[in-house]
Amino acid sequence: MNDAAANMPPGARLLGREWLGFDESGDAVIRFQAQPAFTNRHGTVQGGFLAAMLDSATGLCALAKLSPDLTVVTRSLDTRFLKPAAVGAITARARVTEQAERDMVVQAELIDAKGVMVAEATARLRILTKT
Repeated sequence: MNDAAANMPPGARLLGREWLGFDESGDAVIRFQAQPAFTNRHGTVQGGFLAAMLDSATGLCALAKLSPDLTVVTRSLDTRFLKPAAVGAITARARVTEQAERDMVVQAELIDAKGVMVAEATARLRILTKT
C-alpha cells in the first residue's frame, strides 16, 4: 500500500479512521470510531458522519490499489442508510468494482459492532496524477 494510510488528513482523524488492510476476499477493511458528538436527536450517528466514513473508506480503498504517483477525488457518492448506527466502532469493507484509465468505481458498506450493515455506498472517483 502507498502512504495514504500513514498520511491521515484531519477529517479522517476526526472519524477515528484506522486502516486494517485487506481481508481474504480482497476487500479493504477500515475501522472508524463514531463519537457521542456524532449523534443526532435520536441518539444515533447522524447520516452525514456515516457518509463521510463511506467517502473516506472508498477513497482509501482506491488509493491502496493505485500507484503512489496517483490520487483520487470523489465525483459522486450514492449513499443508502439502512439501519440506525450506534456510537462506537464501525467497520467499512470496500472494493473496487470498475476501473478505467481516469475513472474508478468503489463500493463499500459500514458494519456496526453487532455485525449489522448500517449503510452502503457506491463512489465514482476520478483518478489524477499527484501534483
